[in-house]
Amino acid sequence: MKLFYLYAFTLFFLFSCTKPKLVKIYGFAQGTTYSISYYDKNGVEYGSQIDSILNVFNKSVSIYDSLSLITFVNKSSEPVKADKFFIEIFENAQKVSEETNGAFDITVAPLVNAFGFGFKNKEKLDSSHIDSLKKLVNFRYVIIKNGYIYKQYPSVALDFNAIAQGYSVDLISDFLENKGVKNYIVEIGGEVYAKGKKDDGKYWNVGIEKPLYNDLQREIKAKVKIENKALATSGNYHKYYVENGVKYSHIIDPSTGYPVTHSLLSVSVIADNCTKADAYATSFMVMGLNKSLLFLKNHKEFEAYFIYSDKEGNMKTYETEGLKELLTEQKY
Repeated sequence: MKLFYLYAFTLFFLFSCTKPKLVKIYGFAQGTTYSISYYDKNGVEYGSQIDSILNVFNKSVSIYDSLSLITFVNKSSEPVKADKFFIEIFENAQKVSEETNGAFDITVAPLVNAFGFGFKNKEKLDSSHIDSLKKLVNFRYVIIKNGYIYKQYPSVALDFNAIAQGYSVDLISDFLENKGVKNYIVEIGGEVYAKGKKDDGKYWNVGIEKPLYNDLQREIKAKVKIENKALATSGNYHKYYVENGVKYSHIIDPSTGYPVTHSLLSVSVIADNCTKADAYATSFMVMGLNKSLLFLKNHKEFEAYFIYSDKEGNMKTYETEGLKELLTEQKY
C-alpha cells in the first residue's frame, strides 16, 4: 500500500510540475496583422476559433465590409437593429466622447472619407464643403433605443476604427480567459493587452514605436512592462499624405473639421482594457499635449507616453509618473 501511495504521489508531482506550453498564433484581421502568445498546460492551439470570432466581429463593425452592420447603418435612413458588438462599442465610444467633450467622436466618418482616409477617394475640398460636413458630426446625433440604432439625420455616418481594434483585443482576451488561460499577450494592429507573466516570471514587455514617416522602417523608441493592463498607440505618421506642401493626417479634429496640426506625433495609453486605451489614445492625439496633460491630472486611472516635436523640430518625450516606473528601455 505504501508503494502505491508513493507511486501515486510521484505521478501527481510530475504532472503538477509540468510546465505549461507556450503557444504562438499569427494571423490577419481588420486589414492588419495579429500576434497572440499564451501558456496552456496542454498546448491547445485556438487559432481557428480566434479567426472565427474576429470574422464575426468584422461583420458588425468594419466600414470596409460592404455587407457589415455599420455599413448598413451608414447607408440607412431608418432605424437598424443592433447586435451585441455594435452596442458595446457604441456605448463605450459615447462615454469617451462625453468625457473628452467631443474630442473623440464616432460620427467623424464624413470628414474622414472626404479627406481620403476612409473607403472613398479624396474629395475636392474647400472651407464651405468642410463646414457642411461638420454639421453631420456630433456624437449625440446617434442613439440606441430598445436595441435599435437611430440617426438624427440620414447622412450621419459612423466610423469605429479608433476604438474597434482595442475592443477586438479585449474580445480575444476574454476568449482566452474563458478557456482558462491565465498568462497571455494579445496584439492586434499594435494594440495590446497582457495578462500574467512569462514562464521566466517576468511581466510581458511591449515596444512603443518611434514616429517615422517611412512605412518600410520601424524603430522602437521605448519598452514598457505591462502588468495586467492594455496599451494602445495613436499617431499621425502612418496614415497621411502631402498636398501642396501641406501634410494631412488621418486624425481629424471634430471641432475644426480638419486633420490635427499640433506638435504631438504619437501617444501611447495604458488602461485597464484595450477598448479604453485605444479610444483615449486617439482622443489625446486630437486634444494635443497640453490639454491631454490637464485631462490626465483628473484621470489617474490612465498612464501615457507622449512623443512630440519642440519648436526647433526636435523629437521629445513626456511620460506620466506611473508610466516612468514601467519603462524598461528608452532610446534617446
